[in-house]
Order: sequence, then structure tokens, then C-alpha cells
Amino acid sequence: MHPYYNVRGLVVNPLFVNLGEKIVRKNGTALEKVDTVSVLTGKIVGLYFSAHWCGPCRGFTPQLAKQYNELRAMDIPFDVVFVSKDTSREEFVEYYESMPDWFAADAVSIDKLDNMY
Repeated sequence: MHPYYNVRGLVVNPLFVNLGEKIVRKNGTALEKVDTVSVLTGKIVGLYFSAHWCGPCRGFTPQLAKQYNELRAMDIPFDVVFVSKDTSREEFVEYYESMPDWFAADAVSIDKLDNMY
């Protein structure tokens, strides 16, 4: 099957293909994998490349979070997928926990996204 088509033969957003079948989201104190197409279809999706060690990124994250919350309060179907540039899982988790309920790309997808964007 062509990667841009789902099992029903419908065209799938190429971004979803590059994110992979599953992305991560917070579930309480745990991280869980969810189906990319199911949670992002019909939404405006922003990719946020960032890392905890990047000072300008850490300064921008609260601004993006504020805008994200304002758009969601207006019922605009906007979601963010965090693409971590951190060098360890611990750094990723610590930084990701400070963000709103955004999604995150898994480690396999990060390399693919780096090469594309």
C-alpha cells in the first residue's frame, strides 16, 4: 500500500506519514502512544522543533503555549507536535512536561523530520 493512503484508500496528509503511525501524548504522569491520523486529522498542525538546552527556545515556549491556549479557547482546531532536539530521554521528558498538552514525535520520526524541515 502506498504510504499516503490509509486502509480505506483515502489520501492521508504526508505530514502524518512522516510523523509515523504513532505520536506521543501525556496521560497523567505517563506518556502514551496514540494514532497519528486519528488525533490530527482535520486540525491545523504546528511542528515545534525545540530543546531544553536552547535558551531562545525556552523563552519562546511560553509564548507559543499562550497562543496555543488562546486558539484552543476560540475552538480553533490547532495542535502542536513537539519535535525534541534533546540528547537524552530525561531531557526530553523534563522539557515536555513543562509544555501544554501537546503531542510529541517519537524518536524514530525525529530523524525523518530533521531531514525534511
